[in-house]
Amino acid sequence: MLLLAGFIPIAIVAGPAFAQGDSTLKQSSPADSTQSNGDEAVDAKSREERLFAAARGGDVQQVKTLLSEGVDVNAETNYGATALSFACDRGHAEVARLLLAAGAKLNVRDTFYRATPLDWAASGGHAQIVAMLLEQGAEGARGALHAAARGGDRDVVDAVLQNARLDLDDIRYAQSLASTFGHPEVAQRLDAANVGGPPAPDVVPPETLSAYLGTYRSEDGDVYEVEHHYGRLVLRPPVYAPLFYRPRDARTFASGDNTVRFERDGDAVTGFVRTNDDQESRFARITAAEALELRAAAPAAERAVTTQDDAFTTGNWPTFRGPGARGIAEAQSPPVKWDVPSGANVRWKTPIPGLANSSPIVWEDKVFVTTAISSAGDDDVRPGIYGDVASVEDDSVHMWKLYCLDKETGEIAWERTAHEGVPDVKRHPKSTQANCTPVTDGQHVVALFNFGGLLCYDTDGRLLWKRMLGRLDSGWFYDPDYQWGFASSPILFRDTVIVQCDIQENSFIAAFDVRTGEPVWRTERDEIPSWGTPTVYENDEHAVLITNATRFARGYNPYTGEELWRISGNSEITVPTPFVAHDLIYVASGYRPVQPIWAIRPGSRGDLSLPDGETSSDAVAWSNAKAGPYMPTPIVYGDYLYTCDNGGVLCCYEAATGKRIYRQRFARGGGASFVAAPVAADGRLYLTGEEGTVYVVQTGPEYALLSANPVGENCLTTPAISAGMLLLRTQRHVIALMDAPPPVPQATP
Repeated sequence: MLLLAGFIPIAIVAGPAFAQGDSTLKQSSPADSTQSNGDEAVDAKSREERLFAAARGGDVQQVKTLLSEGVDVNAETNYGATALSFACDRGHAEVARLLLAAGAKLNVRDTFYRATPLDWAASGGHAQIVAMLLEQGAEGARGALHAAARGGDRDVVDAVLQNARLDLDDIRYAQSLASTFGHPEVAQRLDAANVGGPPAPDVVPPETLSAYLGTYRSEDGDVYEVEHHYGRLVLRPPVYAPLFYRPRDARTFASGDNTVRFERDGDAVTGFVRTNDDQESRFARITAAEALELRAAAPAAERAVTTQDDAFTTGNWPTFRGPGARGIAEAQSPPVKWDVPSGANVRWKTPIPGLANSSPIVWEDKVFVTTAISSAGDDDVRPGIYGDVASVEDDSVHMWKLYCLDKETGEIAWERTAHEGVPDVKRHPKSTQANCTPVTDGQHVVALFNFGGLLCYDTDGRLLWKRMLGRLDSGWFYDPDYQWGFASSPILFRDTVIVQCDIQENSFIAAFDVRTGEPVWRTERDEIPSWGTPTVYENDEHAVLITNATRFARGYNPYTGEELWRISGNSEITVPTPFVAHDLIYVASGYRPVQPIWAIRPGSRGDLSLPDGETSSDAVAWSNAKAGPYMPTPIVYGDYLYTCDNGGVLCCYEAATGKRIYRQRFARGGGASFVAAPVAADGRLYLTGEEGTVYVVQTGPEYALLSANPVGENCLTTPAISAGMLLLRTQRHVIALMDAPPPVPQATP
């Protein structure tokens, strides 16, 4: 875990008192020496931490002071980052200049991202620092140029062009990137930069490149187009951005460690093999007519949809993603079409003040939601796909509240203020100060708030108990100044409330008595921040509490907190919630490049981690290292598992085997982005877009979009389903959607 807060030095233990007037110095024993050395090491580490903090904050005077006291300018965090890395990432040019003058290493790479100070400066758009580093002889100008061209950062492009020696071939490649990703001004600037120079060398003759152009089909059915720009090979996948490869020889092209090698049968190009992170995919060349036919054809049905094993028909939706965190409500008949702006199929629409990404829950005739109300009026989230990591600055007084609404009318039955004060942890622009969904068993309503309070009410709003869990600081483990907001929701198991608190320091999972709030058990976790909610699965043979996190996904005994199993190989950032279907535990995460899905057998024990190259074992029914979604939790409905990525691409797999059935982009346009988990009912998936459109897709092996329904405002929360209603918690309201009753026939006069 990255520890960038100041350490508290260990107190020096004094030796026995000397007789008054005795001037003889006490001789140090080996134990005393060890203690002294330990104290010095702690103090040195503390001063290094202060140097990192000063570099991140741009505190020039503090950096000067610490360097003058002898702090190592090249000291590294647990992840290999240095003060120069932090200064370059934050754009503090004066601090960076000071560190360089003190001997900071220019080309040091951290151990997690393998990024240099130049990489951090370029990715942050800090052109002045990019120029400074290149003037000092920093390596990696070509990569910085290509990243800036791809992102459309003209200032960084100019800084690289003016301060580095580049081949015209590199400039032309950057120009093709800028053009491909829609940055015409940058492309024009790069075009002007290569005027008058010698032509780029033909590593591969144009006639050879031309022979590779065309359409190719993968073993999984994906259709790729092969093009070329300025001597580079370009692969255009069906749904993602183009992939650029530099030639190694006449048949092999590379992008980092990934390669494409073309295969021939005599003079004819028959296909290629793509190696991506040690995984090989084969592509066969097809004709243009075959490609057109594949794009037009609906995915072939391989087997009929079966009835959901566990039909949830009670109408209660007591927790995040409903019963068992499965996201399913059978025989509930929610609407297929509606239009909130016009009022079509809107039963009621209730304003809720403040801001929350927590989802609504339902028990019988009551709907419960939480919110956090800023006295400064900071009630906006920023939807969309972007890479910003900076926190929202809002140190105003907040009120954290729990609301109870009447399910039939939407009227507010009661509201309770859980806490009032200034948040001690900031939030991400897409996050809120109330991210955790409450949970109920019909007698208790338990809410966990970002101020660290776990509170239990009865369903009439009477506070039963309150327990403070401490500072819930979730953010970027690499640089904890970036705080993003806690989000794991509490769950109920029998008579206990269970919370998973993966935070910057001292992560844990714990159970409390739901009747009294007294601790039942607590297990420390060696984990960095995560955002998923735990799940308990119990059958006649097994009871397992499942957690998703970066270092390991783990299974625990829910009665004692004892760890039962663990599996490694997860994403750097984990968000999806584990769940169970068909007696398999599904755990997924999708922060690239590591995007696993595991289907784990519940009775497993020990370390379940798969050896390199293996995709299954006695404990793991199947896995896929490149299929997990980043934010939305997957869902199993019938015989099929569905994943929705952040950009609106839906994938369907056989739940039992992991075999992919189809991949389809169902949402298009720059505003199409998704964080809410899909839910399902009556043969339909409901997929909620951040900008305020809910897409309804039929379940089964054949893709069909049934409707796209406007909500009229941002919606980053997972819907609830109850007795014909689809309940949405939008940025401003809770909305109940329901098919309008048929008109009453009028008697003919």
